[in-house]
Amino acid sequence: MKKTYLVLTFFSLFSIASNAQSGYDIKINFKGCTDSTVFLARYFFDQMPITDSCKKIKNGKIHFKGSMPLDKGVYFLANQNKNNFYFQFIVDENQKMTINLDNSKVIESLKAPDNKLNEQFFAYVSYMTSKNKEMGNYVSQCKGKSKADSAKFINEKQKTLSDETTKFDKDFMTRNKGNFVYDLMNLRTEKYPTDVPLAKNGRPDSVYQYYYYKNHYFDGINFGDERLLYTPFFADKVKKYFETTIVQHPDTVIKELDKMLAKCVPGSQMFNTLVGHYTYKFEQNKTMSFDSKGKCNTFEKVFISLADKYIVTGKTQGYYSDETVQKIKDRVDILRNLLPGSKVADLYMIDTTFGKQVLKMGFDTAKTSVGATYLYNKNLDKLTPMFKTLYNVKAKYTILVFWAADCSHCQTEIPKLNEELKKIKGTVDYKVFAVQTKEELYDSWKKFIIEKQLNDFTHVFDPVHINGLALKDRFDIVATPVIYLLDKDKNIIGKKLGHEQTLEIIERLENIEKQSNTK
Repeated sequence: MKKTYLVLTFFSLFSIASNAQSGYDIKINFKGCTDSTVFLARYFFDQMPITDSCKKIKNGKIHFKGSMPLDKGVYFLANQNKNNFYFQFIVDENQKMTINLDNSKVIESLKAPDNKLNEQFFAYVSYMTSKNKEMGNYVSQCKGKSKADSAKFINEKQKTLSDETTKFDKDFMTRNKGNFVYDLMNLRTEKYPTDVPLAKNGRPDSVYQYYYYKNHYFDGINFGDERLLYTPFFADKVKKYFETTIVQHPDTVIKELDKMLAKCVPGSQMFNTLVGHYTYKFEQNKTMSFDSKGKCNTFEKVFISLADKYIVTGKTQGYYSDETVQKIKDRVDILRNLLPGSKVADLYMIDTTFGKQVLKMGFDTAKTSVGATYLYNKNLDKLTPMFKTLYNVKAKYTILVFWAADCSHCQTEIPKLNEELKKIKGTVDYKVFAVQTKEELYDSWKKFIIEKQLNDFTHVFDPVHINGLALKDRFDIVATPVIYLLDKDKNIIGKKLGHEQTLEIIERLENIEKQSNTK
């Protein structure tokens, strides 16, 4: 008995392996097809990669065949220009199928005689398409009618069609619950409450409606089913939730992302795709917002949270190379210390007035860090009284600016910042700590300061190389100018600001303070 079981198991496994390796074989009989080449393409989250092609088509006979099975999901037949598609269909376990259609009425003629799943899918699409056309016909019938008669006619027809499609949709979903067509259509179904209580004003309670909609948004969506990634609706569904449904605040986004990712299998394609998409999205998102108390929020906080929890910890399991993981970790370590509310590191700099004295010590010709260190130790007694530090700047607001004299954008932005700040000079306690990032431009730097009359700034640079390359990493200086707005304790209020934003934020904070003082 045991031997029989083993033999059966062997043949079962052999059969499974054979099926898994049988690949795909899709034949399409496309009557009236005028293309000489068509493409088999698929959806993958928010992308549409091409999977296969069929060239030299004759009499509409299209054949796609491959030795490896296709990823399960929704595919489409793209035209030879790759700018449109004829129809969509489902690829699931059964990857050997025949599809028939006529170019004169593509959607209505679609048939998949040996594939029940696609027959159901095509029937749904055909019905909905016919109702859209029906509505279009009603609109065309309004020509010659008065505006009032047209509106009445359209509203009546629209209600009738809406009732019919709603009933059809509900019946269709009931019949197909448990198969992939149901899961696919469920992605495009909005979950609205039916029995909405009334608010105190006698109107439907909008707060109840919002929370019902939000709490039931992902009902019936199985994040363990990776086929959903290969559909035209999944990416839009997820994006809509995070872009328009929930409150746009970093802490809320982090909480909701964690809830969604908890529904996925760590290391799965679904998990890795969602982590990858939102990690990139929020690393790129430089949006800052201020609450009613003047506290700044930035979505870089979401990037840091995702990287810390899911990438650096290895939960994405090989999705990123070790080198990429290290780069992400390095980036996170920089940004972590530059979030709003963080206290910036102190800076030891030399004022322009001592510039020539320091350069004469030989720092401008020092070729190595060893040579610079030697000169620094040799001249330490002379250098010490020349240092100006960021922490010694005493002001309610410190504007920390990094710029370079040969930067064309800086040459425009820095004078504008100077002019903007004159609007609050004498009424708001602020100081500007302006750091020249290229010590070798000392002469042109000083000339620019004089020509543009930047007399209200404290101008400093680092000719002794005490900060070295750490300066750019510490303050995330990828390109100049970079402007930080700091409070009296050198905590970050705002960062990567333009000259107009800098003034705007200061004035907003001043107004918030005045309003709170009058209460």
